Amino acid sequence: MSTQATTPKIDAPKIDALEVSRVFAAPRERVFRAWSSAAELSRWFGPTPEHRTVVPEFEFRVGGRYRMEFHYKGKVNIVSGVYREIQEPEKLVFTWIWDQPGAAETLVTLTFRDLGASTEVTVTHVGFTSVEERESHRQGWTGGLENLSKAI
Repeated sequence: MSTQATTPKIDAPKIDALEVSRVFAAPRERVFRAWSSAAELSRWFGPTPEHRTVVPEFEFRVGGRYRMEFHYKGKVNIVSGVYREIQEPEKLVFTWIWDQPGAAETLVTLTFRDLGASTEVTVTHVGFTSVEERESHRQGWTGGLENLSKAI
């Protein structure tokens, strides 16, 4: 009779997905509204306060397109996508693709959980092809949510 020790299976973190959450001291409707207009987004959306965001295209409806330009130190990075789902004030789902060669389209889901006088926003972003890409976006979403907390 032979006895073999078994190593417990540990699930490796998924490289293709990230999730970031933050609680805001504002009602859900106000937090959702910060995502629903070009003027609102241009005030706060970006990975750092030093980024200036321009929103030249914004059709806030299912099937509508958006386009954002992130201006930083003389460079411009452009992202665009299409709104797939809008459940005001609970959920947004949209595609996300950088305007650069070889960029893959990813998917972003935002949920807005009503906590009474505050709101928890969870960003789930899926479709990454590398850990580096995922972690770069994690930094961007974390910084963006920090900017939003100062704007509302």
